[in-house]
Parts: sequence; structure tokens; C-alpha cells
Amino acid sequence: MQVKRTDVGDQRSEIGKIKYMFTNLEVYQRSQKLYPEVVKFARLFPNDARHLKDQLCRSANSIHTNIAEGYGRSAAEFKMYLTRSLGSCNEARSHIMDALNAGFCNRPTAQ
Repeated sequence: MQVKRTDVGDQRSEIGKIKYMFTNLEVYQRSQKLYPEVVKFARLFPNDARHLKDQLCRSANSIHTNIAEGYGRSAAEFKMYLTRSLGSCNEARSHIMDALNAGFCNRPTAQ
């Protein structure tokens, strides 16, 4: 089955007769739900950890926004944006490990 992209303003893709948007992708939905959880988690950090808090929130936000941004592009570009999204996910995980190592949270909270 071949994916056909339309030039409609909402960036829909047609697969057969079913229309899809990036918001229908499970990976987008899950990563979008993750962002507010990360923000709540980062609020636990002390004030002197503002830089880490900011970087963590930015990387978590970047996960789903890269999926959305790449969705309306060519297949090759979309793969590139998915790779960026994975990189942002890894960055967020690294920031969480930094927070654990610095004593800003405990392991159950971080999981």
C-alpha cells in the first residue's frame, strides 16, 4: 500500500481511504502525554537547578514536536525528524539521570 500525501493545510496523509494526521500516531500521543509529567517532575528540583530543569523540559517537549514537524515532509525528512525525536528522548533520559546523581530526586520518582 502506498502512502499519498495531500497538500491540505492540516497535513493529512491518505492510506487507502483512511485519513491520518500526526496526532493519530501512538508515539506522538505518548510523548505528548509525557511532557506534562516531566514538567511536574522538574518542579521538584531545587531553585539552583534551573538550568537542568530548563534543559529537561525543553528536551521532553522536543520529542513530540519533532514528530509533528516532520510529519508533513518527505519520507526521508520524516525519518530525520524521528531521529531527532529519539535524540531528544535520550537527552531527557540523560537529564533525569543527572538529577538522580545530583540528589534532586529519588529513583521511584524518576521512574
